Amino acid sequence: MTWKTEWKKWSTHKELPSELKKQMNEMSETEQEDAFYKQLEFGTGGMRGELGVGPNRMNIYTVRKVTAGLAAYIKENGTEAQKRGVVIAYDSRHGSAKFALEAAKTLGAHGIKSYVFKELRPTPELSFAVRCLRAYAGIMITASHNPPEYNGYKVYGEDGAQLPPTAADTIVMHMNKIENELLLEVKDERELLSQNLVSYIGENLDQVYLDYVKALQLNSDATKTNLDIVYTPLHGTGQTLVPQALQNVGFQHITIEYEICLIDRGESFTGS
Repeated sequence: MTWKTEWKKWSTHKELPSELKKQMNEMSETEQEDAFYKQLEFGTGGMRGELGVGPNRMNIYTVRKVTAGLAAYIKENGTEAQKRGVVIAYDSRHGSAKFALEAAKTLGAHGIKSYVFKELRPTPELSFAVRCLRAYAGIMITASHNPPEYNGYKVYGEDGAQLPPTAADTIVMHMNKIENELLLEVKDERELLSQNLVSYIGENLDQVYLDYVKALQLNSDATKTNLDIVYTPLHGTGQTLVPQALQNVGFQHITIEYEICLIDRGESFTGS
């Protein structure tokens, strides 16, 4: 299939969101070819790419496609794996909260439960949450160190670690069987909530995680109460937990550099 065939498929899709239609209308032919000549690659480190329209970009359709591949992988491992479900977290990048919800809506269409953080949270807590809730997998919406025009999608196994190559290859195999990512089924958020296929998590799990982190300290020397700490989250999710974690182990003088901090706590959900 050529990139022009893919371009036509997307351009004639009646339900394509208006912002993606607008992007298609404004693209040069070189940009069109780059966005449509292949699908984003998925491997042990997940997938990441520029935000935008097309199979070689991060958008709701590429997120649905990889999530459908993950769903097929989970279903291969039995009904117990389906019941255990997937934990989903996200960072402060553009579209992260939307992509997290799209992943949950796709999993829900396959009868797989999602535990979704209501606000942005760091990757280590996602890993912890997978084990704490005994989920079968975890999804982290993040592009890590990539430029701001990127976003990404990482998958974690039941042990809280990134997937090994064999599991990642199985997900890719299922992704390759999907003929048209634009037509993948998703469920409505309210329907999933009513069916208990989505649960929102946040503060309660935060406290369990912070207690666990506190128990890891090696030195409880009281002299650390006199230590001055300057913390720079660099627009990252650490802002949500690091100051509290430091206070919990006895550090009292913590300065946060708000000029390079998140303006707010990022996008969040309205569900409960």
